Amino acid sequence: MNDASTRPASLHTYYSYRDAPAALRWLERAFGFTTTLEFPDGNGGIMHAELRREDVAIIVFSDDNDYDRPPVKGETVGHGAYISVSSGKEVDAVYATAVEAGAIVVWTPANTEWGSYRCRVLDLEGYEWTFGTHLPGQDQGDWSEG
Repeated sequence: MNDASTRPASLHTYYSYRDAPAALRWLERAFGFTTTLEFPDGNGGIMHAELRREDVAIIVFSDDNDYDRPPVKGETVGHGAYISVSSGKEVDAVYATAVEAGAIVVWTPANTEWGSYRCRVLDLEGYEWTFGTHLPGQDQGDWSEG
C-alpha cells in the first residue's frame, strides 16, 4: 500500500474511446493536452493512458465494450468535463483549436450570469468539454445580487 496521507485529494476524469489512439492525438491537438503515459493493450488500442494540461490530468482507455455515449438533449448532453483556465483569451484559443480539430460546437465563447467566460464543445466521440474562467469550489460571493 502506498501511504499518501500527506497528499490532498484530487479529482480526475476517465474516458473510454472506441479509437483511443486517435483520441489521444485529437485531445493533444484540440485541447492542448500532453500524453504523459501511453500503455498499449496489445490489440492496437490503449489499456491505460494519462494526459495533462497544466494541473488537469485525465485518463483514457480503449472502449472494448461499446459503452453508451450520452445523447444530446436540447443543447447539451447534460454532463462532461469543465476545465478552468486563467483567462478569456485562453478560452478563445482552446475554442479555436478545438473547432479547427473538428469539435462540434455546443456554446461559442460567451460570458455567463455568474461572471465566467466559457465555451463548450463535443469531442470526436461525443464527450462534452467546457473551458471557462470560473474556478469552481472557491468563495465567489453572492453573484445573484450582482
